[in-house]
Amino acid sequence: MKLPLLAATFFLSMSALAVAGPASDAVKFFYSSERFVADAKYRDRFIEPVTKLFEQNDKALESADAIPCIDADPALDAQDFDQDQLTKTLKISEVVNGDAAEVTATFSLFPDGEGADREMVWSLTKIDGKWKISDIASKTNGWRLSELECVSGQPE
Repeated sequence: MKLPLLAATFFLSMSALAVAGPASDAVKFFYSSERFVADAKYRDRFIEPVTKLFEQNDKALESADAIPCIDADPALDAQDFDQDQLTKTLKISEVVNGDAAEVTATFSLFPDGEGADREMVWSLTKIDGKWKISDIASKTNGWRLSELECVSGQPE
């Protein structure tokens, strides 16, 4: 009796890993149309440590002697892309563990082109019943948004 129950539980848990859900919806938002992750109007969708980087980037953009740390869209790991191709190839999966989730987005930036495929991993935390993004990582190019730094200019 326990073996069939164990098998059913395993099957259901494995299928839950591959099915997109509410955490994935928080990520899909940035792929459904051209939305720049670092845009101030989307800040309520993020939490630290990424929000600190956004603040540093904003200050760097306002300063003549600092270098911004976000020069490409972190959701895409690129500056240029074809929205139709991205929409056509986008695949999202999530793994939820309590109030933490990891959402993986795979897609292609262009129909043809070397280096157009991307795999992005989003880290999320549920706060007050809503999924908030705490980090984005590019598995394709080996960086994490939370590890980027803005560079201030040379002191006078």
